[in-house]
Amino acid sequence: MLPQTFWQDFGLAPLRKAFAAAMAALPQPPRRIAVALSGGADSAMLAVHAALYARRKGMEIHCFHVHHGLQAPADGWQMHAHDMAQMLQVPCHTRYVQVDVTGGDGMESAARDMRYAALRELAQTMKLHHILLAHHRNDQAETVMLRLLRGAGPTGLAAMAPVRQHQELTYIRPWLDIDRAVILQQAEDFADLTGWVPVKDPSNIDDQYTRAALRVRLVPALNERWPGWQGILARHARQSAQAADVLQEVAEQDFAGLEPSEDKQSFSLAAWRGLSHARQALVLRYWLAHLGLRMPTEARLHDIMRQMRELHALGHDRHMRVKHGQVWIRCVRGRVFIDTSN
Repeated sequence: MLPQTFWQDFGLAPLRKAFAAAMAALPQPPRRIAVALSGGADSAMLAVHAALYARRKGMEIHCFHVHHGLQAPADGWQMHAHDMAQMLQVPCHTRYVQVDVTGGDGMESAARDMRYAALRELAQTMKLHHILLAHHRNDQAETVMLRLLRGAGPTGLAAMAPVRQHQELTYIRPWLDIDRAVILQQAEDFADLTGWVPVKDPSNIDDQYTRAALRVRLVPALNERWPGWQGILARHARQSAQAADVLQEVAEQDFAGLEPSEDKQSFSLAAWRGLSHARQALVLRYWLAHLGLRMPTEARLHDIMRQMRELHALGHDRHMRVKHGQVWIRCVRGRVFIDTSN
């Protein structure tokens, strides 16, 4: 049982302020909200601050724990997360998942996809629409670095957004501009007060995984040579997000001028060819993203555009049919559209 003074005095000012600011920035404060709780220091301290805030504001808090089963001590992590929730007097719900790595995207990507799917299922079960995630400045900097190395454009370099809406859920990251050292200090203070110590996932420092390799091999050198680099890349992410917003507005306006069908499944080839090459590429990416399709590589996108440009007049001379993932991009009688048939 936590002492009454905990609810009055605990919490470092930067973390409290950042959490309160994130809540205040929402269009409408939620009455019920969940915290994704792994049992590590970051998510545990987010759960603590969510509970502190909820107690003051009369908000209902739930903790969501995803059990991947990828590590031997995963059962213990689940019990540890539930112990934390019980200490904070909030309910904790676990979803068991089995990570499928046969899709070709690798263990990290598959585990991430399963985690978000499990969080979505838990949210649907509990009938809530807001989930707190514990990503911080260091995570953001690593994400920007990885996306730079993978050749991402402005949208990709925007990395993680403080607030993101997806499939009727709002994901909130209050601590994207907080250095992890502050969170670890808070975890130490909490351990001194309660004896509860965060779990440590060995995969976070196992350099067979891409992000861990960056963390283990590159980050120490960057810390030594360029102190504060995380803040610089986090600022770059914010600026990229602003640039991406502008490009999104341009793409929306351009697509509206392509005589799109009512369901946005097709558009006019002739109108598309009236755009500059850069805006042709931009509006194609916008269209594919709107339809929920994976982005093509730069080389693949250029090949699709080349074929669309080579069609005579309105495309009446021959039909274009280009494979893209599990669908076809086709042009028939001057209309570009997605064909899902085999």
